[in-house]
Amino acid sequence: MKESRVHFHWENAPGSPFRTGVSLHSHTLHSRESLDSIHRATANTPWLSGAIRKQEAKYRAAKGRDLDLKRAWWTPPLSPRQAWALERTQIENALGSDALVSITDHDNIDACLNLQVIEATRGCPISVEWTVPFRQTFFHIGVHNMPPDAANGMMREMEAFTAAPTPDEDRIAPMLEWLGAAPESLIVLNHPVWDENHIGETAHRECVTEFIGSFRPFIHALELNGLRPWKENQRAARLAEEFGLPVTSGGDRHGREPNACVNLTNAATFAEFVDEVRLDGWSDVLFMPQYREPLKMRILENMCGIIEDDPLHALGWVRWSDRVFYLTDEGIAKSLSEFFNGKYPAVINRFVSLMGLVKHRRVRSALRVALNEDQEFAL
Repeated sequence: MKESRVHFHWENAPGSPFRTGVSLHSHTLHSRESLDSIHRATANTPWLSGAIRKQEAKYRAAKGRDLDLKRAWWTPPLSPRQAWALERTQIENALGSDALVSITDHDNIDACLNLQVIEATRGCPISVEWTVPFRQTFFHIGVHNMPPDAANGMMREMEAFTAAPTPDEDRIAPMLEWLGAAPESLIVLNHPVWDENHIGETAHRECVTEFIGSFRPFIHALELNGLRPWKENQRAARLAEEFGLPVTSGGDRHGREPNACVNLTNAATFAEFVDEVRLDGWSDVLFMPQYREPLKMRILENMCGIIEDDPLHALGWVRWSDRVFYLTDEGIAKSLSEFFNGKYPAVINRFVSLMGLVKHRRVRSALRVALNEDQEFAL
C-alpha cells in the first residue's frame, strides 16, 4: 500500500494542496436496506437493546413466531439531487475543493440516470454497488463510471447474476473484466473485511482472501469505509497491501450525514481520478471529523432521521412508515403504512418511541459517553 496515503481531518486538514475531493459510495431513496441491519446495529446499545428484546418476546408469545426482519426493508431519505448536493457541499465547504460525486445504490442505477438528465449534475458518473454471491456469502463491488451507452445493459446482467438461484462462480471473472473494460471505469471491493452475511470471522476471511486472489486482475482497489470500525479498516488496509492494491475511500452514506471518508486528488474529472488509481496505484484517503464520533452513536443518529416524517420527500412518502416495506406471505411488498393501517405492533411503537429519546440533548450526551470508543487512528 506504499502509494496510498491516509489523512485525518482533525489532525491537519489537507484540503488546500488538493484540487478536488471525491465522494465514493453513497445511497439514495433508490436503495433497499434490510431492516435486520438496524436490529443488529442496536444489539448492544444501552437501554434500547433490552427494550427491543422484551417487545420481541411479547410478539413471539402472541404470534407464535419471530418477527422476521429479513423480509422488511427501508429506503434512505434523500433523492438523487439531494444526495449529490449534500456530498458536494461538504467537500466545497470543509475542504475548499471542487467536488466529484459517485452515487452507488444497491443493484440500481436509477439515481445516476436521473442525475444525467439535469444540467447541473450531467457529469456525475453512472455507478452502482453490485451484490456478488460467492460461496456461502456475498460481496459488494463498487462499479464506478460505467459507459453511458452500455450502463443499462450492464445493470441487467448484474441483476441477473445476483438473482440467479445458484450463481455461476466461473462467470465472475468475465463479468468483472467486462465491467472494467472501459479505462475510465473503477472497480472497488467495498468494506472487504465486514462479515455482512454473518458466516463467522474465519470463514469470511477465507472467502475474501479467495475472492481477491481469484479476481485480483479485475479489482482496482479495496475500500476504507466511513461506516465501519477503525480496526476493520486497518485490516482492510493490510489486506490491500498483501495483494498489492491501493485503498480508496467509501463513505457508505445512507442518511443525512455526509460521507465520513472521501478521496483527495488533483484530478479535474472522474476519469482522471480513475487513472490515478488504476494506472498509478495512487490514492489519498481522508477521514472527516464525524468519523471520530462513536460509530454506534452515528448509526443511532442516522436511524433517527430514517423514522422522521418528511413533508418534502421527493416521492411523497411523507410518513416514515411510507418508506419502510414488508414482504407479505403472498409475496406482495407493502409499506408499513399500508400493511398495518396505522395500528403498528407494540415492538414497532416501542422502537420508534425509544428512538425519539435520542433527539434529546441529555440522552444524546449520555449515549455518547456510554458508546465512546478509545481508538488510536493510525495504520
